[in-house]
Amino acid sequence: MNDTATRSLDSPKARQILKGAKATFLEFGYEGASTDEIVRRAGVSKGTMYNYFPDKRALFTAVIEEECSAQANRLFELASRREDTEATLREIAHKLVALLLSPSMQDLYRLAVSEAVRFPELARSFYDSGPDLGTRRLSQFLAAAVARNELAIDDVELAAHQFDQLCKADIFYKRLFGIRKTFDQAELDRIAKGAVDMFLKAYRP
Repeated sequence: MNDTATRSLDSPKARQILKGAKATFLEFGYEGASTDEIVRRAGVSKGTMYNYFPDKRALFTAVIEEECSAQANRLFELASRREDTEATLREIAHKLVALLLSPSMQDLYRLAVSEAVRFPELARSFYDSGPDLGTRRLSQFLAAAVARNELAIDDVELAAHQFDQLCKADIFYKRLFGIRKTFDQAELDRIAKGAVDMFLKAYRP
């Protein structure tokens, strides 16, 4: 993507294109999403789309990176505001469980997995911007807690991955594979509480 396009992604026209592209990719997948359908949903011409994004791959990458980065920023913004480690972990767990089960994130997971074999670089964009970014942000928070002697962790990166998996226990894959489509708040609270309780049993000094 050229510098002009990169600087313009916050413009109303770019937002319009990204919104139309996201809806098209989620419905048809990367391969099935045509540029004709993208511009139709975005309400722009192909020329306008190409002024912002040089090709469909760049547009797909922008959609994935923006969506995942926005979710990660909302999820972990609280980690920089508070130093109460347990309270912050519990809030992160509740937000993460809800995020993992949200329709938008479930759709992105399915899209990335479905395209991973044919387009591994696109799946890598999702991983780098989503799961890996979240793990890196959580690792930073855990490292700060270790420095305050509130947690005792030798490998904070591994611990961050473990926390993520604890927040997926029981319900994430049921939702991903369509075994169950809805969960009540008590079920979400159960997973979030169990994740933090087990994590602290392992890593509290």
